[in-house]
Amino acid sequence: MASPNYSYEKRQRELAKKRKAEDKRQRKLSGKPDEEGAPEDAPADGEAAPAPADPAAPQT
Repeated sequence: MASPNYSYEKRQRELAKKRKAEDKRQRKLSGKPDEEGAPEDAPADGEAAPAPADPAAPQT
């Protein structure tokens, strides 16, 4: 019987952890809310946030 390759399994766990962290970083940078909740800066009283004047213009 072959022995388990623990270093391979550990490497796969590390790669999965890196992928997950990178996905989280990309979500934070894009400003999109994650699947579980609403964005933190959304108005809580039901009012809509004002839309930008020109959506094609770069935001500062």
